[in-house]
Amino acid sequence: MKELLLIGAGYMGTPYLTAARRLGVRVTVVESALHRDRLTPQADRFILTEGTAEEDWAAAATAAAYSCEPDGVLGFAEPQVIAAALVQDALDVPGPSLHAAVISRNKALQRGCFATAGLCQPKFLIVPDVESGVSWARGRYPVIVKPLHSSGSAGVVQVVDEPTLVALLQSRLPQEKVLLEEFLVGAEYSWEALVRGGEVIFGNVTAKETTGPPDFVELAHVGSPRMSGADMFTIDSLGRGVVAAMRMQTGIVHLEFRMTADGPAIVEVAVRTPGDYIMDVLALTHRFDPYAALIAMALDLPVTLPATTTPGAHGASWFPQFPAGRVARVHGLDALRAQPWVADVKLKVQAGDTIAPYSSSAQRVGHVLFQAPDLDELAAAMELARSTLTVELADEPSAATSSSASLSANSG
Repeated sequence: MKELLLIGAGYMGTPYLTAARRLGVRVTVVESALHRDRLTPQADRFILTEGTAEEDWAAAATAAAYSCEPDGVLGFAEPQVIAAALVQDALDVPGPSLHAAVISRNKALQRGCFATAGLCQPKFLIVPDVESGVSWARGRYPVIVKPLHSSGSAGVVQVVDEPTLVALLQSRLPQEKVLLEEFLVGAEYSWEALVRGGEVIFGNVTAKETTGPPDFVELAHVGSPRMSGADMFTIDSLGRGVVAAMRMQTGIVHLEFRMTADGPAIVEVAVRTPGDYIMDVLALTHRFDPYAALIAMALDLPVTLPATTTPGAHGASWFPQFPAGRVARVHGLDALRAQPWVADVKLKVQAGDTIAPYSSSAQRVGHVLFQAPDLDELAAAMELARSTLTVELADEPSAATSSSASLSANSG
């Protein structure tokens, strides 16, 4: 029986355990104490990491690898990417490659790598000091300020004027390295690809909806949106260029990009499980199990892919956004679950809870997954869900928020 070492799982990584059981694969999970009670019954073996810094994950993963001698290794989320790559390299088992892992974990390294490869991306500056950053930004507003290491749009802000930029840079420098970028105008998408031995064996485009500036928090992801053949060709070419530039070997690539007037331009890339239930969107759209596919690639086993490049349906994930305030009642939850094309509903807010102003994906109060036969039916189902699921506040909203979508910033 093959054995997989899964480094990290959190809440959203449990489908890996389900897929492994179906494939007849033993799983050793490395996780923190926060998830021990929940994951221990699902895994064949649980190994505790003493901390959650990258160095802690690497130490725990290395110890686990020597004790269980796995046939394959997967890193779940951003903090586990480097740990997984180190163990994959040491054991000579399939993985993205150390080069791809390191590049993916540093936004400035990505910019340098893709600039060398001649790939389309925004102009940028790794900010050495406040004066240099302010000088570079003149004539370019709005600009995007990013930390070099983050995920889920954490710390990513759109800045529209010099006083705001000065204050922001002064608050971050020199204790934190900062990347400045031009703001890309155009709708944001992502390209998910399964890569094996450096070759793309599956690709998908997902459309993104977000809140407005300055935070641009993701509100929804829609699988296989309407795209022209010419656009699909340029997107695929950009994605393959990213794979080559990063020296990506085996695993999943999650490339965020904007469709600008000049074509697709890179926002950033990751080589780990995409967040926001995008894996579920892939499964619902293409009617296959991407978790099982990644396990098979990690173990060097045959991979089951969709039978056709044409989507069998259209999946989507939506994250309800409510006005801020204290909740008196939640309306429409049962009605939403009964609606056509609703595949799953999870809501974490209830009467008595307080909803904070919405400025980060960490403040989400739940999610809804959809699967519809076509994009028109999907759009209608999502619109009906937005009007069905509401909250009644016990007092006036402290900071009203809109549920409308907006073009997102160079986020992530």
